Amino acid sequence: MMLILGVDEAGKGPVIGSMFVAGVVFSEEDIFDLAAFGVKDSKLLSPARREAIERQIISRARGRFVLEVTAQQIDELRMVMSMNEIMVRAHSKVVSGLRADRAILDAADVNAERFAQRVRELSGASMQILAEHDADRKHIVVAAASIIAKVARDRSIRELEATLGRPLGSGYPSDPATVRFLMDWIAENGDLPPFARKSWSTAQRLKASSV
Repeated sequence: MMLILGVDEAGKGPVIGSMFVAGVVFSEEDIFDLAAFGVKDSKLLSPARREAIERQIISRARGRFVLEVTAQQIDELRMVMSMNEIMVRAHSKVVSGLRADRAILDAADVNAERFAQRVRELSGASMQILAEHDADRKHIVVAAASIIAKVARDRSIRELEATLGRPLGSGYPSDPATVRFLMDWIAENGDLPPFARKSWSTAQRLKASSV
C-alpha cells in the first residue's frame, strides 16, 4: 500500500500571528474519499466549509503533523537565516515527523527542485520528496494539508481575538483592519504586540510612524 504525504503552509506572509505547516498522510485508495469530501485548495473554500472538511480529513488520515511557528520564533530565526531557510526547516520537521513512501510539498522557493532537495537533505527522510508550485491545486493530498494548516491558522487568530476582545482582521499587511489594530495597539502600549512579527517591514513602519 503506497502512502502519500502532502505538506503545505498557512500564514507565511501575515504580520500578525503564527505560521502553520501541516502534513497529512493518506493511502492511494484514500484519495477517492478525499475527492468525495470536496477537498480542494483551502483558498477556494469558505471558513465553515474548511472546518467541515477538516474533520473528514482527520478521520481518514494515516498520519498527521501540524507545526506552529510563532511570530516571536520567526523574528528570532530571521536574525540568522532567510525566510526561505525557515520554510525549509519547517517543512523538514513535518516530513521527518511522519512515515510515507512519497511526499509532495507546495514549493516555498522559486526553484521547486532546490526546495525539495534541501528538505530531503535536512529531514534525512528515506521517502521520495517532490516539490511543485501550486501543489495545493494540483495534488489533492497537498490540498488536504492546506486545509489543515489554514484551519489551524484561522483558529489561532480567532483565539487571539477572543482573548483580546477586539478584531485583528486577517493578520495580513494588506488588511486595513489589521493595520488599524496595530496602530491602535502601538498608540495604547508604545510598542508592537508580542504576537506581531516585528521584523516585518509593515510592523517597523507603523512603529516608526508612531514616534
